[in-house]
Amino acid sequence: MPVAANLLAFLAGAAVSLSAAYLLVTRLERIGEWLGLSEGLLGVLAALAADGPEITAAVTALATHQNQVGAGVVIGSNVFNLAALLGLGAVVAGFIALHRRVILLGGAVGVWVAVACLVTVLGVIPAAAGLAVVLAALIPYVIVLGASRARLARMPLPPGWREWLAAAVSEEEAELSEVIHPPHGRGKDVALAAAALVVVVAASVTMERAATTLGTHFGIPDIIIGGVVLAAVTSLPNSVAAVYLAARGRGAAMLSTTLNSNALNVTAGLLLPAAIVGLGPPSGESGLIAVWYVALTVIALAFAYRDSGMSRASGVLIIGAYVVFLGAVLTVAHSAEPGLGATIVPLVIVVACSGAGLARRRRRPR
Repeated sequence: MPVAANLLAFLAGAAVSLSAAYLLVTRLERIGEWLGLSEGLLGVLAALAADGPEITAAVTALATHQNQVGAGVVIGSNVFNLAALLGLGAVVAGFIALHRRVILLGGAVGVWVAVACLVTVLGVIPAAAGLAVVLAALIPYVIVLGASRARLARMPLPPGWREWLAAAVSEEEAELSEVIHPPHGRGKDVALAAAALVVVVAASVTMERAATTLGTHFGIPDIIIGGVVLAAVTSLPNSVAAVYLAARGRGAAMLSTTLNSNALNVTAGLLLPAAIVGLGPPSGESGLIAVWYVALTVIALAFAYRDSGMSRASGVLIIGAYVVFLGAVLTVAHSAEPGLGATIVPLVIVVACSGAGLARRRRRPR
């Protein structure tokens, strides 16, 4: 297929996939409301639907044994989400207030999933074990989000823990209620959701195949195609929605949305298919992106917890860290034998600057 045809297929696939994903999100929210799901579960359902393009693109790449592209789409989109949803959202809003319990509840799961992703990509544990580790945290989290206060009160936990969980879930639902107001669903919404899902899958497969073909033609490394190009393109709808909501002072749900989206990306887009078809030998490039994913997750959560929200300064730092991340990936991708400095030094600088920022605020008098 000529280059022009591949380029057209990529652009058309991206446009159709992202448009259909938006329709899928709205219809699944209506169906969830119809079924009486909690705001927390509606948020998870919406995040899963919005992740349709990146999950499908990643699964397609892994199924054709293009492991770097598949891993890059998932992990790269997670890094992009942190910069675009949290970082850019905070810059636009000026400040996004968050509940600390929500930060701890979602953050604990988010860090757990990021670390499990890292050790799996590095080959420390097989993909099936990585999937089991992620599900060990994700399944209880989803159960807690969907539980009523009465059910939470009956959980076999110490009383203090039950009260804390009930308060955290209530605060998370309060944040999500700012952005999720779906009308009551009907039977036609099920049909539309099914049709939208088929379109998302078909268009995303087309987009991934065209992008990979173009990358091969122009000699672009797989990690750039997956971890930068496809990762950013497939994450654009979430980013646009985050900026739109943040500009109107309704960005409190962005932390939960980002962490849920990232966790579902890793689970459905990387570890589940990898457990079936394999992840291949460990890749230094994929490992680099996974290390940045863990680091930026921890940094974002640390600033969010310290400030009980995301400030504009924190947002600028996260966006700046993403720019450094892009530089590191481009350097490694175009170096025949990248030295340790090209992979580690930029990350160390970002972590050191973040630590200095956290420590400086702590020394200020209250």
